[in-house]
Amino acid sequence: MTKARLLRLSVVLVSIFMILLIIVYWDNVGTAHFYLHTSFSRPHSSGAIPGITAGEDWEALPDVDEFLAKLLSSNLKQNSSISRKTEQLLVQGSSKPVVSNLEENVRGYDWSTHNAQNSLDQEKLQIERQRTLREFCANSSFTFPTKERSFDDIPNYELNHLIVDDRHGIIYCYVPKVACTNWKRVMIVLSESLLDQGVPYRNPLDIPREHVHNTSTHLTFNKFWRRYGKFSRHLMKIKLKKYTKFLFVRDPFVRLISAFRSKFELENEEFYRRFAIPMLKLYSNHTNLPTSVSEAFGAGLKVSFSDFIQYLLDPRTEKMAPFNEHWRQVYRLCHPCQIDYDFIGKLETLDEDAAYLLQLLKVDRLLRFPPSYRNRTASSWEDDWFAKIPLAWRQQLYKLYEADFVLFGYPKPENLLKD
Repeated sequence: MTKARLLRLSVVLVSIFMILLIIVYWDNVGTAHFYLHTSFSRPHSSGAIPGITAGEDWEALPDVDEFLAKLLSSNLKQNSSISRKTEQLLVQGSSKPVVSNLEENVRGYDWSTHNAQNSLDQEKLQIERQRTLREFCANSSFTFPTKERSFDDIPNYELNHLIVDDRHGIIYCYVPKVACTNWKRVMIVLSESLLDQGVPYRNPLDIPREHVHNTSTHLTFNKFWRRYGKFSRHLMKIKLKKYTKFLFVRDPFVRLISAFRSKFELENEEFYRRFAIPMLKLYSNHTNLPTSVSEAFGAGLKVSFSDFIQYLLDPRTEKMAPFNEHWRQVYRLCHPCQIDYDFIGKLETLDEDAAYLLQLLKVDRLLRFPPSYRNRTASSWEDDWFAKIPLAWRQQLYKLYEADFVLFGYPKPENLLKD
């Protein structure tokens, strides 16, 4: 009799425990996260650019999946409703945001007006960019490292550039030196992930740079494992399937010039110690270098562009550690052959692309994209910067970044690759 009571008591306790576990999990992960459908790259019709209208035009799903998909749609619509309630507050203030950061005051902004009815047909432009990307991803004769692996094969630490905004159903893959500071600011405002005296930031330019690049500020895919455990990949695939995914790219060689100017022509303690000192020792034969960047600059010891190119081409560089994100290839940062991006923006058409994207995301009434820098590195500078770089190095450098040129439709710089 006692054994029977103990058995019944054990069953009751286990049942209570399981119920509590389910309640806690449901509260923490959300109903939508029980949807374990693994397909994440739905095909888009060639005649339209997908927005974030969750729940519309989704392909036929099994009954349970359809039910959970509707829950996710309902959640997104609820968040959208909340956003509309705060819309009037967010659009208050001057049309020219106050710039509080000293560096940005020095660099200056381009406040020139841009005609919204620009000559670019944005919808056709997006179709063409996506078509180019998908064709070369499917082209077996065009190969590059990691192209053939699946999304499941990508390690978590390589997913740290995918920022998620669950409030509006958006995923942004940021590429350093491609307006990523301001796009991160936009994501912070939309997701309300950072508060200023208890109130979410309303103006992207009010957010200090040190907070923008703080990894704790953003929810990124590589954090899913700690939060969701074994369900993390399933949740990533759900969000990749349902959310609008975008990235911005740039001419690969111009991006390298911009990275060099930013990290080695300005005093940057971290980059001096991690990268400049080894470069100066290996490629300029300097010894007994100063320990601080200010001392080095005072003594006229700076990394040259030639040193930087040698560093990129040196096979020892990748053996020691992967490329720093500021010069790592876009295909390694954003995995464009594994993730079906809905929008591909370019820095060369930043103002037009940004305005169009915010309209597609239905957030253009909440905020405006911050203005461009006046001194943005120009494509026309390539000839001058590469003039003293040997032809063989330029050709090797192109092979190193060829996938970024081809996938995103940048023309091969023939003038730099021939005598």
